[in-house]
Amino acid sequence: MFGADYGGAVCCTAKLTGDRIMALSYMRFAFLCPRRAPQSRAGYRVAVIGAGPAGLAAAGYLACRGYEVDVYDKQPYAGGLMIFGIPEWRIPRERVLDGVKELEEVFSVKFVLRTKVFEGEPRHDEGDELAEKKVNLSDVVENYHAVVITTGTWRSRHLKIPGWGARGAYTALDFVYKMRIYGLGFINEKPFMGKRVYIIGAGLSAVDAAYEALRLGADEVTIAYRRTVKQAPAGVYELDRLRRLGAKMMELVNPVEIIVEKNYVKGLKLQRMKLGAPDETGRPRPIPVPGSEFVVEADTVIAAVGEIPTPPVEGAEVLKKLGVEIDDRGRIVVYEGGRTRNPKIFAAGDVVSGPSKVGPAIGSGLAMARFLDRFLRAEGRAIAL
Repeated sequence: MFGADYGGAVCCTAKLTGDRIMALSYMRFAFLCPRRAPQSRAGYRVAVIGAGPAGLAAAGYLACRGYEVDVYDKQPYAGGLMIFGIPEWRIPRERVLDGVKELEEVFSVKFVLRTKVFEGEPRHDEGDELAEKKVNLSDVVENYHAVVITTGTWRSRHLKIPGWGARGAYTALDFVYKMRIYGLGFINEKPFMGKRVYIIGAGLSAVDAAYEALRLGADEVTIAYRRTVKQAPAGVYELDRLRRLGAKMMELVNPVEIIVEKNYVKGLKLQRMKLGAPDETGRPRPIPVPGSEFVVEADTVIAAVGEIPTPPVEGAEVLKKLGVEIDDRGRIVVYEGGRTRNPKIFAAGDVVSGPSKVGPAIGSGLAMARFLDRFLRAEGRAIAL
């Protein structure tokens, strides 16, 4: 979710070093042209739902080609998790916002912010706190020649153990997002964080939650992982860097209970694990060691165990009506070029692939936008409103 890598073309005068952008003036999302195409396709209106990396790349390409592009997003700023999840040392916030400003001022992209596009059975996703209004997806589809869905992964898996729900228990996305909107001044009350923080998981979401906790002044930050550092999705390099900043690693442990007192997290019961034969991922399967449970003191527990795609539609009848399919992992099913079964609806990014990094999301949005441009331009294929 929070990981950052880059396709290179999104950067203006950029030199890439790992996942850090050096000498960057700003992120360019309309990186294929210096200005809006003179052969304007102003008669064609495209809505992009979701202003993360895939949505901004799609909007930039389509605006380059001269389409009228409106981008809808539930947050007060465009940028998605590049603004509200990924640490600034990975992607500087102002450089993303400067790229968004270029889309507005040079390419006439319109941003409709604090607006959640959604249709169907009510569903609360993480990051909904700042949305001020809701628009039905079917209304958007009716009013545009094409609709691009790039709504990402704004739901987290949580720990299905006793004590989950106590104050001080968060998912990584919820923790980082709430701290970020507090820091940006959108909420007045600082979210609770204790001094002893345990983070469950060892992917990039866990790493970024750990950085946030360290930045906010936690006395102890420990990443607890059911395998070893060698199998950690974030990689040895990221975890070693965390160690140098003061975080600890606890290998071969799995949470079994959050200890709660007066509705606050007071401790965490862990069970030791051992590694067995490879599982479906190809990594050694963690196996519980009977009778090995022990308790550590903790007042904040953060689950970084994965995110789930959040398509802007819910319910079998609504899906059937709109011609959108969702697979058993919550992802929008697409065909050639990011098409759904509805000829006006396309999708790209993490809502199609599941959690990924910034680079692949941008690439997905760009590839889909190229296909959509050809689709709309093809003789006899333009879709009338």
